[in-house]
Amino acid sequence: MRPNGRHTAGASQLSALRVWAMALLLLSVVAISPTGAKAAPSQAATATTHVYLLRGVLNIFSLGLDTIGARLQAQGIPVTVANFVSWSSLADEAATAYKAGRLKTIILVGHSSGATALPDMIAKLNQLGVPVKLAIGLDSVFKTKLSTGAERYINIYIGDGPGEPVRAAAGLRGKLDNVDVRGTGVGHISIDKNEAIQRRVIAEIDAAIMRSRAPTAPVAQPGTARPARSAAAAAPARN
Repeated sequence: MRPNGRHTAGASQLSALRVWAMALLLLSVVAISPTGAKAAPSQAATATTHVYLLRGVLNIFSLGLDTIGARLQAQGIPVTVANFVSWSSLADEAATAYKAGRLKTIILVGHSSGATALPDMIAKLNQLGVPVKLAIGLDSVFKTKLSTGAERYINIYIGDGPGEPVRAAAGLRGKLDNVDVRGTGVGHISIDKNEAIQRRVIAEIDAAIMRSRAPTAPVAQPGTARPARSAAAAAPARN
């Protein structure tokens, strides 16, 4: 018995519609996927960037920074991983490279005592006339006040652990974000090794490098008067 011609044509059309529907669904999934939409920093931007990663005490509790450094190097981003006691000499090294034109974007990351040392390193760089694009602290272990700023400072800490929020001093320039990750299962020793934390750190670094194409506000030299600012601009950054 031969099939009805209309029934065969209708089934064929229905099958075609299903194929088109599946294709549109797949396209929509690709379009909204954050992985597909993510843009990587350009080679020119990464070539003039340097990320300094400061380990904590004894150099044995912050090895997650080595993993972050390796991932950044895989993206072509130059890194230095060192113990926090080296922060002053690293600041001198970064300032020399910046003034020679080899560096344009300086990013700092620290864990534990390495995070505690970040404000001191930023202050020294600012005193040398060198801007810091981004600083990320992971569970700074002492009460820390940020008196001079990076363009953005992110302090990721465990509120019910040894970590402390970073306080903004009056007149702080730059944006300060305190991010409390209590209840997420990370601890002081594991925060730098946590996959989600590492992904966030790398994403923030990539975003900062992308922003580095925009002009950076000059850093006031020590002893020079700053131009007058409005009351709104002079207000301390909120945590």
